[in-house]
Amino acid sequence: MYIVPEAIIKDHISRQDCFDAVEQVFASMAAGSAYNFPVIREAIGHADALYGFKSGFDRQALNLGLKSGGYWPGNSDKGLTNHQSTVFLFDADTGKCQAVVGGNLLTALRTAAAAAVSVAHLARADSKVLGILGAGHQAAFQLRAVAEQRRFEKIVAWNRSPEKLAGLAAVAEELGLPFEKVSVEGLCAQADVIVTITSSFDAIIAANLIRPGTHLACMGTDTKGKQEVDAALVANARVFTDEIAQSTTIGEAQHAVANGTLAPADIVELGAVINGSQPGRTSADVITLFDGTGVGLQDLAVAASVVERARAAGAGTEIAF
Repeated sequence: MYIVPEAIIKDHISRQDCFDAVEQVFASMAAGSAYNFPVIREAIGHADALYGFKSGFDRQALNLGLKSGGYWPGNSDKGLTNHQSTVFLFDADTGKCQAVVGGNLLTALRTAAAAAVSVAHLARADSKVLGILGAGHQAAFQLRAVAEQRRFEKIVAWNRSPEKLAGLAAVAEELGLPFEKVSVEGLCAQADVIVTITSSFDAIIAANLIRPGTHLACMGTDTKGKQEVDAALVANARVFTDEIAQSTTIGEAQHAVANGTLAPADIVELGAVINGSQPGRTSADVITLFDGTGVGLQDLAVAASVVERARAAGAGTEIAF
């Protein structure tokens, strides 16, 4: 069994590696060669923590395994990341545990990669302004990954606590892009691509704020009741997702589906666009929305990628198990 600890993962995987892994697994899901198992997510009654499992199997890549972990809200006071996870990979031929991989950085990278894949396949080619709604831990990962997909000329951002936007401003400077703190209205008025990355349960973006031709990637915390944008906006957009079952129950589409303004059959798997079996953007004016819910297969794909690269570099530890 191979062990790749959290501390060395950053040295053995790139944003492009993550993009490629997530794009491939979306395509496999849409082709029916990869599937996610039912998610388990429970409050454990200790430390206010949520704990669970995401798992699945990709027959094409032979990635079999699970990510185990959750959310410990008190960790920041202990100098730890609130989200904690570990990925376990198993040999699809024998069932033996092949690898144990730190999952914290990989979760952030694969979430950002999913948004980037959606922008690569759905955003207008002439998109110039990127908007980021939210400034938590994940926001900088989103900015770096998505900014690589188009020739953006400016970054605009909003957060409930504007002072927290300093981190995003620093990333924009690193990327050589002008940065502006704006209101929600100002963000929507300028941005061609909008990434939402919040934990909101009340719509932040109203339907009438979004201009024709905008692409939105809704990447915030997914759970029952979450809502970053108005359900009317979802209903009026061409909606894509990683997994339809999650999109309609814990994702951004849940409210439009619940009120009958969006049918699950109208939601398109992004993998089908990647495979060419479904169209993506059909005109310059259509509003496209990617509901990124996060699936276990993404975690397995990026974990397998980092194991391959770490082994090739002689990093990590192999033990008898």
